[in-house]
Amino acid sequence: MEVLALTVPTVSRSRDLHTALIGALKVRHYTRQFNGERYEKIYLPNEPWMDQPDPNVTAPFFWTSLASDLFFHGRAFAYITSRRADDNRPASFTWLPAANIQTPDQVPGVQYFGPSKDIQFNGMALPTNDVVQLFSASAGVLYAGERQIMMSVYLDQAAERYAKLETIPGYLQQKGGETMSGDELGDLAAAWAAARKANAIGALNDYVEFVPFDNPSEVVADQRRYQALELARLCDTPAYLVSAPTEGASMTYQNAQQARQDLYLFGTRNLIDTLQSSFSMNAILPRNRYIEFDVEEYLGINETEVVVEPRSEERV
Repeated sequence: MEVLALTVPTVSRSRDLHTALIGALKVRHYTRQFNGERYEKIYLPNEPWMDQPDPNVTAPFFWTSLASDLFFHGRAFAYITSRRADDNRPASFTWLPAANIQTPDQVPGVQYFGPSKDIQFNGMALPTNDVVQLFSASAGVLYAGERQIMMSVYLDQAAERYAKLETIPGYLQQKGGETMSGDELGDLAAAWAAARKANAIGALNDYVEFVPFDNPSEVVADQRRYQALELARLCDTPAYLVSAPTEGASMTYQNAQQARQDLYLFGTRNLIDTLQSSFSMNAILPRNRYIEFDVEEYLGINETEVVVEPRSEERV
């Protein structure tokens, strides 16, 4: 189903917008300290895995792959490939495609109620303690939007059929003369269609008339435009970023300046929050230690919390 969904341009573009944003961000490591009024962030040197979670691939590939699974399936999986010698905490990971994961103790659907205790990758059982299970706050697109995705696929297939026609569809009607048999009518229609493939101009006598159907391709085009808007809503993507038509709206210089913030606030933030929270859990980092994706430069905003930079590269 995921491969089929990616053949729909609006879905594919939405996924790429969200994951590309995440792939462009750097990971930061911090702790929090209460100053009597509010918490301050104190930034720490990154652990090696924060800069490159999987030594075999780039960090953007790792993070965007997890984000893509969260987008489509509502959950994602990372396997712990090595651990630290001093505290046995994870030191490296690898991405496990959610499409290849089976969890027999859970029913696939819109909502998962917690981590699985029976995880299988391509039928092979995995130790649950070595698998980081990520759960999105919203349902995966493949479950929440299966009907909308299939409607778009059918409309695309209809548009493809009409695109292959040499002329507008219609039928040949005999208006006079001796009534032709079914075989003769079939031969006439086949000859007419073959001639249209070779030449757009046809010729008929007084006894046969070509009657065009109402142009269904125009109806399909309108339906496809509306469906693009529906898929933008499904994918939590501002419609103008995927060129989905919205009445009274257009992509102007003024709202282009807000495009990145719109994408982050209305869609990508959910994926980022899930990644940050999942890799800041106590099974991965010590208590009161967290990671975050640096979105300040991307959004063009100033951090309101107090930031204290590390004084040395020593591990805290």
